[in-house]
Amino acid sequence: MIMKSKSLPLILVVSIFFLPRILAHCPLCTIGAGAAAGAAIWLGISKVVVALFIGAFAMSMGMWFARWADKKKRIIPFQKTVIILVVFLTTVLPLLPLFNTIGPLYISFIGNYGTTYAVNYAIATSLLGGLVVFVSPTLSKKITKLRKGKTVSFQGVIMTLLLLVIIGTIIQLII
Repeated sequence: MIMKSKSLPLILVVSIFFLPRILAHCPLCTIGAGAAAGAAIWLGISKVVVALFIGAFAMSMGMWFARWADKKKRIIPFQKTVIILVVFLTTVLPLLPLFNTIGPLYISFIGNYGTTYAVNYAIATSLLGGLVVFVSPTLSKKITKLRKGKTVSFQGVIMTLLLLVIIGTIIQLII
């Protein structure tokens, strides 16, 4: 079943044109992850793959807000980490009923005959998507260092979205 969201284009337009400029993590990454997740839902992509993009979107938003809040004033210890976690969890957890996909995880080396656990694939892939977005700036810096300071325009955005699309394609083909 293909679900269409009529509010997604409105949210993207408001995000792009009407929010004040914030020098943050990467607004293009944030909008790109959100647009990719919306497009995946619209196209009928697997819920597990959509959860990957939702996790990426949530992590990007968390990093964006954490950097913005850090410039204002530090109020609590580990403020950036707390903000990232709160934004990630408050984005992913309410959406879990929509992306709830439970499946088996067989581990052969536990017990005489192995053990099978029930795993929520949506949680796992949303964490993976968040990890990709969290690690991408570091990877981009390492690539720039290897290239002796040379970058490609929007290198971080391209790399993040490319990694998410590759991982999403692999997951879609496996599941």
